[in-house]
Amino acid sequence: MSLSWPLGLAALLAAPLLIAVWWWMRRRRRRNTVRLPSVALIVKALPGRSLWRRRIPVILFVTGLAVLSVGIARPQASVAVPSSSTSILLAIDISLSMCSTDVEPNRLTAASEAARKFVEEQQGDIRIGLVGFSGVAGLLVEPTNDRKKLLTAIDNLKTFRGTAIGLAILTSIDAIAETNPDVAPTSAELPATEPIEGYQPDIIVVLTDGANTQGVPPALAAEEAAARRIRVFTIGFGTAQPGQMVCTAEQMGAGAGFRGDGRGNAGPPNGGNMRRYLQLDEASLTEVAKVTGGEYFRAQDAGQLADVLAGLPGKLEFQKRDMEITSWFVLPGALLVMVAIGLSLWWNRA
Repeated sequence: MSLSWPLGLAALLAAPLLIAVWWWMRRRRRRNTVRLPSVALIVKALPGRSLWRRRIPVILFVTGLAVLSVGIARPQASVAVPSSSTSILLAIDISLSMCSTDVEPNRLTAASEAARKFVEEQQGDIRIGLVGFSGVAGLLVEPTNDRKKLLTAIDNLKTFRGTAIGLAILTSIDAIAETNPDVAPTSAELPATEPIEGYQPDIIVVLTDGANTQGVPPALAAEEAAARRIRVFTIGFGTAQPGQMVCTAEQMGAGAGFRGDGRGNAGPPNGGNMRRYLQLDEASLTEVAKVTGGEYFRAQDAGQLADVLAGLPGKLEFQKRDMEITSWFVLPGALLVMVAIGLSLWWNRA
């Protein structure tokens, strides 16, 4: 705890001064005592007050003044708060494997609903960006507080061929670099300097149900994120037993390669050959999280995925900020003074 106005502590001198005055007045009263021939007459003349009844109001009054004196000095406490520049980049897998129905109604719909709930529940200054990745990765929404824009983009996610997890990480890094001047874009060559402790306030969250099939290897992209002190949290989504591939017509992107069944649904091309794209590479996702200082999560259904996303704000990097806590002292001090005065008046009433 620190003080904005240390000279305010001089008010603490009022407490010992009042004690000295109280002691002097008691001494003076004893000197002016009238001598009576009978002790019994003195006892009858004095009100029946105990020693504590005389001291409690004084103790409370002096304590209240001391607490008020600390409040006058305007104390400050260092508290941990999220950085006002924090961004969360959601990189969502939109490969064809997200049409698997092992998570009802399919993986893409369940992931979209969990992402919608996450966006709707966020408050404060946290900005959220959205990256979609299949064979390529693209920034769909830059980090923003515009929840409506994010929800619209989530509702319009469409599937395409391929899974480029490494490209999704690099695209997310560049999106963060646009809003955080302390983060260099992936095209910049980082200077050879001493490593800096701590992390950037921004994080990347990669949600995927498969393995990297093209583009930059995830391990190489993780090194780029680690060099910029950006943590990557990875989420492996889906069960170990993929279901039938079914996507709605609205979830199929151009050139997805699905053939419709006449009812707005679609099945995978080449029958069971798509199964090789459904194998989750947990080892790679775990390594990406470890290298960057993040964490790997496994979510086998919509409920588990929602729980993982809900816990993300607790993973954010906090910064120390001094907050004035004058009211923590002024209010209790004033209350003690008022109680002391009230008790004194009550116990000394005629």
